[in-house]
Amino acid sequence: MTDPIRIANCSGFYGDRLSAAKEMVDGGPIDALTGDWLAELTMLILARTQAKRPGSGYARTFVQQMEQVMGSCLDQGIKVVSNAGGLDPDHCAEAVAEVADTLGLNPTIAYVNGDDLLPRLGELRDAGVDILDLETGEPVAPIDYISANAYLGAWGIVEALAQGADIVVTGRTTDAAIVAGPAAWHHGWARDDWDAMAGAVAAGHVIECGTQATGGNYSFFTEIPGLERAGFPLAEVAADGSSVITKHPGTGGAITVGTVTSQLLYEIGPPGYLGPDVTARFDTMQLSQEGPDRVRISGTKGERPPDTLKVSMNAWGGYRTDLTVALTGLDVEAKADLVEAAFWRATPLSPDDFESVSQRVVRTDHTDPNSNEAATAQWRLTVKDPDERKTRALARAVNDLALATIPGMYGLPGGGAGQPFGVHTSGLVPADLVPQHVTVIGGDRTVVDSTAPAGEPVVAATAVDLPAPAAGDTRRVALGSILGSRSGDKGGNANLGVFARSDEAYAWMAEWLTVDRLRELLPEAAALDIDRHELANLRSINFVLHGLLQEGVAASTRQDGQAKSLGEWFRARHADIPVVLLEDS
Repeated sequence: MTDPIRIANCSGFYGDRLSAAKEMVDGGPIDALTGDWLAELTMLILARTQAKRPGSGYARTFVQQMEQVMGSCLDQGIKVVSNAGGLDPDHCAEAVAEVADTLGLNPTIAYVNGDDLLPRLGELRDAGVDILDLETGEPVAPIDYISANAYLGAWGIVEALAQGADIVVTGRTTDAAIVAGPAAWHHGWARDDWDAMAGAVAAGHVIECGTQATGGNYSFFTEIPGLERAGFPLAEVAADGSSVITKHPGTGGAITVGTVTSQLLYEIGPPGYLGPDVTARFDTMQLSQEGPDRVRISGTKGERPPDTLKVSMNAWGGYRTDLTVALTGLDVEAKADLVEAAFWRATPLSPDDFESVSQRVVRTDHTDPNSNEAATAQWRLTVKDPDERKTRALARAVNDLALATIPGMYGLPGGGAGQPFGVHTSGLVPADLVPQHVTVIGGDRTVVDSTAPAGEPVVAATAVDLPAPAAGDTRRVALGSILGSRSGDKGGNANLGVFARSDEAYAWMAEWLTVDRLRELLPEAAALDIDRHELANLRSINFVLHGLLQEGVAASTRQDGQAKSLGEWFRARHADIPVVLLEDS
């Protein structure tokens, strides 16, 4: 049995704390340094960067971090694995090599690509291969995409490390693959070690968003010390795939069963968490507090992954203008009606002239307000159209309203006129058509098959004995009094994970919190298709709200286009909760 491998995270998104790599390398012993730089929106941003400066479609902040820690990593034998390569993993690896040369260092650097399907879309269509829309099952629209990247798994990373790479740069791998790869390499797992790989995927899912595992974005954040500067997490992954999630001593935040549960619910769908290497059954794992800032994840079962890979595809959707007018004080609805009518009289265009028009009144005002801001509601307009000139023409119309319509008229900052936006599509492509290409700079290129070996039968969810749902007297209070949440974006969909902190509270929630109840609590989602998945082993329920974010983050007209605050909105809703549960919370 090999010792556990200590895998640290130093980035949860492109733009995360620049000093995190040095903090993790200097803060205590680690064997591998990883970071996640990519999201569906990031791929759109990188595509725009790449179009302006070919060869620059990667996360440049990763290169800066390598300048800070490369020498220490080589001295301590720390492997570095990052998906910061984005759309240009080869150029990212070359930039890291230039940093090494400047520092007088000589690391072995490898990159993994093959995920970029954009140049192959025509070839695939001509061969009769359709990329199928993840939501509809129909072939994706044959439009001009600006990025199309398959989510690769861990085995290209394993191959690069096996060839002696000190630094591995990938393109669009899954977020968990950058953790599962070093773990599989270190322990010598086979590709059909499903349970071990599933455990590593669970650990990777927990730490891939950095400080979200140490108390960041945690519902019960007032219980977490040191959040003014939360430390980044690390996972000690054992030979059987179990792990301990922890952090360096003396850093802010905390690792608790609650913070780990919350992060496990982030941006997931069904309990069978699909990936290119394994389907990790999140409804089989067990969490236990092993000590201060140490949570063990054990018992995770794995199944063979699907024969398809997810594909993230972005295209330009056209142009949008977002305008917001303040509605202050009394008669808010009447003021909104006048602003809307006057606005469309002030422009020669009508709503029918645009591909999409969204108008709404947002009641952010308070009764008997004690500040000017508390007295203010908002009228919001978003128009979208392929014609940039039409969307820009609207901004002038607001000026015509300034002195001629409602009392207290002023515009709120934000938005803009004629801004380009992207639309996102999630697709599926046969895995055997997307091999991984592993290149060691100055060495050979190796091709790694993305197809999984034959698998075992489907495993069952872990059985959980629950008490009878609480009954008796109730009190109408916020759901957040006893329930936590975590929410996020999944393309045009949003997920809302809700967790309880006791068996009694979960038993009540599992019976009470139905899809119909959620529609009542969140009227914005009333007309949407909603999936409901129970994870009794985590005292959690996960909902997937289809279409809440329309055509993805960049196209969404919601104020929170990434659904990051959806869970906290849910927790703020009031319900009749059994008093016995409130007494135990």
